[in-house]
Amino acid sequence: MKKVKRSSTAFCAADILLPAAQDMSRWAVVACDQFTSQPEYWEDAAKIAGDGCSALKLILPEAYLESPDSEKRIEDIRRTMNDYLEKGIFREYKDSFIYVERTDSTGKLRQGLVGMIDLEQYDFRKGSTSPVRATEATVAERIPPRLKVRRGAPLELPHIMILIDDPEKTVIEKIGEKKSSLEKVYDFTLMKNGGSIKGYLVQGEDIDHCDKALAELGSREGFEKRYGIKDVPVLLYAMGDGNHSLATAKEYYEELKRENPGKDMSDHPARYALAEIVNLHSDALEFEAIHRIITDIDTADLLEKMTAALGLTENISENMQSFEWICGGEAKRFGIEKPSSNLTVGSVQSFLDGYLKDKSGKIDYIHGADVVKRLAKAPGRAGILLPDMGKEELFPTVIKDGALPRKTFSMGHAEDKRYYVEARRIK
Repeated sequence: MKKVKRSSTAFCAADILLPAAQDMSRWAVVACDQFTSQPEYWEDAAKIAGDGCSALKLILPEAYLESPDSEKRIEDIRRTMNDYLEKGIFREYKDSFIYVERTDSTGKLRQGLVGMIDLEQYDFRKGSTSPVRATEATVAERIPPRLKVRRGAPLELPHIMILIDDPEKTVIEKIGEKKSSLEKVYDFTLMKNGGSIKGYLVQGEDIDHCDKALAELGSREGFEKRYGIKDVPVLLYAMGDGNHSLATAKEYYEELKRENPGKDMSDHPARYALAEIVNLHSDALEFEAIHRIITDIDTADLLEKMTAALGLTENISENMQSFEWICGGEAKRFGIEKPSSNLTVGSVQSFLDGYLKDKSGKIDYIHGADVVKRLAKAPGRAGILLPDMGKEELFPTVIKDGALPRKTFSMGHAEDKRYYVEARRIK
């Protein structure tokens, strides 16, 4: 195995694969955990991808996770990965970062840096004090289906976005200032209203700069200066998007270690996972609530039980937790007189988990209030619109209180999520 060049933090340069001589607008596709209740989105994406090479053929959209042919889809993914490798469609960039400029659907520019995260320094479990941490509760049940895809796959493609709290903009933005001297490796329009994206190759001394700046950011002195908190483990990397995908990569790596007792796995490619880091202070980064849609339930019973459990009222006072209830063509706003969490989403999610435990109903997590309103019109469905969370609250909350309730926030609209562009060998 190749000896990995260690960095001063958990974020390292990687051997990055990019498709050569391909129509990149047909190659790149949005994160698999988007549009889970809208299979028509993925059907349209498949039409756009057509018969050509596409990342869509290397991922399993979660809209199809429970479909009868999911096992066949996974087999097809592995077969296609091997086929692409054998045909040599990729060009490999050794020991590199990719500096990314993403213009989203609103015209805002988001800067990022693609490299790989050391999974030895990541722990998604509750109470973790690792340098790389989950910001929201990780649902163990969501890992096994993803693990099926990763097992036996020769490649990984990332939709993972990890946040750094860099108010002085010393890392990513400094690379952006010198992009004119970097090799541009892609520049194209993304399908399905995803905006556009540019990528620049980062190597050599520029990687050393990033490593040094990240090390300073993650130093004890820098940490205490930012948060005024002492005697707690430093948090440098906080999950933004794709926590369950990173958790799956972690589980796969731990599985390999268990299967190979006594073997040195320190430089195994599966020890790492490709990801993009983004500065929390990017003007293009906005936190939005992730809403809930509950299906196949007695909506009147759900509302009755929720009212009793949380003390729902239409007389909403200042600073009271509140949400909007959508059912059929009607919408009502309720306050919560008996909250069970410091956040509205925590109170609501805790109730829903208990209520649906013995029910046949299902819950889905939706980006965009308009989608919830449309989906909630059907019989046996109810939607819950939740308030946004301020992004400045993220790092201090995770440091002091641990991970937030699952699916608390989303970074932008579904179309603005990370698209699969880069790849990396994990075998």
